[in-house]
Amino acid sequence: MPEGPELHLASCYINTVCAGLIFSGKVEKSEVSKNPEVLFESNAYLISAISRGKEIKLTLTPLKEEKNTLPGRGRDREGLSQNGLQQPMGLVFRFGMSGSFKLTSGAELPKHAHLRFYTKESPHRALCFVDFRRFGRWEVHGTWQLDRGPCVMLEYEKFRENVLRNLSDKAFNKPICEALLNQKFFNGIGNYLRAEILYRLKIPPFEKARTVLEALQHRKQSPDLTLSKKVKLKRENPDLLELCHAVPMEVIHMGGKGYGPEPSDDAAAFEEWLQCYCVPGMRSLRDGNGRTIWFQGEPGPMAPKGEKSRKRRSRVNADPEPPSPKVTKPVPKRSSKGSSSQEKVAKRSGRKKGKELVQGAENTKANEARKPNARSRRKASASQESPMSEAPAADRKRQASARRSTGAATAAPRSRRVKAE
Repeated sequence: MPEGPELHLASCYINTVCAGLIFSGKVEKSEVSKNPEVLFESNAYLISAISRGKEIKLTLTPLKEEKNTLPGRGRDREGLSQNGLQQPMGLVFRFGMSGSFKLTSGAELPKHAHLRFYTKESPHRALCFVDFRRFGRWEVHGTWQLDRGPCVMLEYEKFRENVLRNLSDKAFNKPICEALLNQKFFNGIGNYLRAEILYRLKIPPFEKARTVLEALQHRKQSPDLTLSKKVKLKRENPDLLELCHAVPMEVIHMGGKGYGPEPSDDAAAFEEWLQCYCVPGMRSLRDGNGRTIWFQGEPGPMAPKGEKSRKRRSRVNADPEPPSPKVTKPVPKRSSKGSSSQEKVAKRSGRKKGKELVQGAENTKANEARKPNARSRRKASASQESPMSEAPAADRKRQASARRSTGAATAAPRSRRVKAE
């Protein structure tokens, strides 16, 4: 989220890239933006910018020789004087989570350019307010918000006096990490700045704000010290309010942050500058507003109960050692589609055979469980075979007796014939 240094760098960027440029025509707003229309139109005007804490103000100034000579158009419009001159217009911007300004080609506008100011030159260029999350806001004929205090960077003396004079305010009943985000007293301080400031002073983030700041009311330097020694002591031992000014100024002097004159690796330089915010090994907790605060050591007596501290894992080294080569087994290549299909069929048949073997084993176990013992099998076989064996024996006796009777009958006539002869 853009904080005080980012908005100050944005104002410097606008003043740099717009120097010598003349803008012309209407100010265009995207269809998806819910911010108000900017009813400003001029044949030639200039753009300048200033910042204050977490706000930035653009001033659109028509050139003096310009007159609105278009008949029947805009004489009674807002922003026009009685003689037809377009009056200067102020636009106050708050960047939200992702706002920024970019000067681009008029034919290749950024995707999320929600407000556009076109130059008079050909081909046209456009100064765009880009905000892909669309939390940023602008006010037409806007002024600095009244509930915001003096800027921690550009109005340090007023800022310090405003804090120390109002320590009885209920805002200082809260933990110091939450009080630092209150723009009524710390205009320009945000999430990463508060973490860096508290870390350098080793102040627990959940210490009561009033307890931390009351000690600064009675801080006095010895009158015997020379001015140079006083300045040296301040630099070597700054207090909380002094760091609220010094730390943002470090970011400003670093430059970049997407607003440099030439593209550079701004992100890498900023990450190297950070000592606490999102740095590996640091602890983090959510404050009463749901914002994550990064710190080292104990959180302090006003830490939320039941909230577990999380530690950020260490990053990978910038120049890691080359990994040792891994030995990998060669994978045999398939010769053709036919061989692969044969392998698939073989695998399927093997699976089927395996299933049949398993089923056969289960069936044999079930059959063995059903079979009776040997003695019971003998009794059962004897009882089953006895009636079957008795029936054929009776039949054989009958057949034998029948044969005997037929044999005797045939033998009698033969004997008679012999006697007769």
